[in-house]
Amino acid sequence: MNTQEYIESGILEEYALGVLDEAQCAAVERYAAEHPEVRQELTFIQQGLEAYAEAHTQTPPAGMRERVLSGWQAAIRETPAAAPVLAAAAPEAVVRSIASAAAPEEAAESRFNWMMAASVALLVLSAAANLILYNRWQQSETQLVAIQADQSRVATTMQAVEKRLDTRTQELAVLRNEQFSALELAGTPAAPEAKARIFYNKATKAVYVDVRNLPTLPEGKQYQLWALDKGKPVDAGMLATTTTAGDSLQQMKDIASAEAFAMTIEPAGGSENPTLSTMTVLGKF
Repeated sequence: MNTQEYIESGILEEYALGVLDEAQCAAVERYAAEHPEVRQELTFIQQGLEAYAEAHTQTPPAGMRERVLSGWQAAIRETPAAAPVLAAAAPEAVVRSIASAAAPEEAAESRFNWMMAASVALLVLSAAANLILYNRWQQSETQLVAIQADQSRVATTMQAVEKRLDTRTQELAVLRNEQFSALELAGTPAAPEAKARIFYNKATKAVYVDVRNLPTLPEGKQYQLWALDKGKPVDAGMLATTTTAGDSLQQMKDIASAEAFAMTIEPAGGSENPTLSTMTVLGKF
């Protein structure tokens, strides 16, 4: 049993309430001495009991001490004495004092008062135990909320991982599909180090772009892919930021026919016609 299970077992509350035997008390004290967290929890429980007892302490009624003492004194004095035998046929006479007759009533009242005091003590202990259990419940509820938050974060992470795995699976399917033709796009004089690759399926008209190296874009600019068909440029879509960084393949717009592909730098959102002065990569079939 680890320390947390030991704390939650309830034995510390039983120790504080004084319901354990000597061997069990010794075991609790030894365990608390070896584990600081157990000792701290035990101190918290004892302080809670003391605070609750102080808050609910009641002063005994006035004269209760005198009634109890007088009851005990009367019980001690209540010793019947044998009457002397006057004659063989004479009946035995027993004489009792008034104080001796009243003693049983006072003793009964004393016992009733002690029973009331014991009941109050048990009520205080029960209330203290309920207070401790309530605090335990509050702590458990807080831990449950934290666990649920952790589970939510794990679920979100798993969803992101699954989505990324699906993306990688689709990319692998494109790379292995023999219907796709690969076209290398080389850098232009404006960006000689730039490199990209186009995967074009003439049967399905699907186009994917794979960035190898592209210059960093100025603020407010975006790369746009163009398909060149009989010398006429056709918009093939805008590159996402992750695609520009070379993170993954991106599916572009379907192209019915193309002799070449090129990329230009355009304002964010794209242009109707390419800005030829910003052409970065170009490749022909």
